[in-house]
Amino acid sequence: MTTPDTPHLDATDLKILNELVTNARIPITELARKVGLSKTPVAARMRQLEEIGLITGYRAILSPLRLGLTHVTYVEMRLSDTRHRALEQFNQAVRNIPEIEECYMIAGGFDYLLKVRSRDMADYRRIMAEKLSALPHVHSTSSYVAMEAVVEQTWTSL
Repeated sequence: MTTPDTPHLDATDLKILNELVTNARIPITELARKVGLSKTPVAARMRQLEEIGLITGYRAILSPLRLGLTHVTYVEMRLSDTRHRALEQFNQAVRNIPEIEECYMIAGGFDYLLKVRSRDMADYRRIMAEKLSALPHVHSTSSYVAMEAVVEQTWTSL
């Protein structure tokens, strides 16, 4: 189903996207073979998918576990000021903290939910003391340490 903001994708577009999600480094000739087109139309479709913002980039996906970032903490943040300017200040500041893997504005009993990766509890305490508590307009926080990742995935198919 498409909406005005959702582009129409045909079966070939979906094949291209599925192949790229699986292996973004696939040579264009191999991708063309897999989707049943020549290189030129596949390259044109990829350019179009990039132009409409469906493909936002190509990157290596690093393993946080292999990097030693095995400690995951979810942090509820309540702000002292939720006017537009305060939210903008918070949003900008939170983008500058590399340990924050995800950040969502929430409708509910608190204002933001952050996913923070660290090496261990001592590292998390340092991040909390030096970075998270220093974010603009923070009124209070609650931390929840993950014991085990039951499902943790990236998009690997459509």
